[in-house]
Amino acid sequence: QLQLVESGGGLVQPGGSLRLSCAASGFTFNYRAIGWFRQAPGKEREGVSCISSSGGTTKYADSVKGRFTISRDNAKNTVYLQMNSLKPEDTAVYYCAARDPNYVDFQLGLGDYEYDNWGQGTQVTVSS
Repeated sequence: QLQLVESGGGLVQPGGSLRLSCAASGFTFNYRAIGWFRQAPGKEREGVSCISSSGGTTKYADSVKGRFTISRDNAKNTVYLQMNSLKPEDTAVYYCAARDPNYVDFQLGLGDYEYDNWGQGTQVTVSS
């Protein structure tokens, strides 16, 4: 059974850093692009970043460019999201998701309709 488990969330001060992890099992991880999404209270879920199956292509939302870095270790079936220079507006539940393999891998997208398997989420709170 396909499963994604996020970890690494927590409380951090503005300007601080966190690294989220997304551990995958139950499917051929190496062949799936993976995305990170977030949802703040009262707001719609938004795409944050995604990475192709090989790790050679990445995509970022404008709001996190230059601050967040996505990477993957296919030997460990894990995708990471390094978040630096965190702001209060980054506060949200962060989810990872596996992209439907019917989409072209290197033409990455951040529409949540493109992703068919989701983790349970991890809370990130940025506050002083």
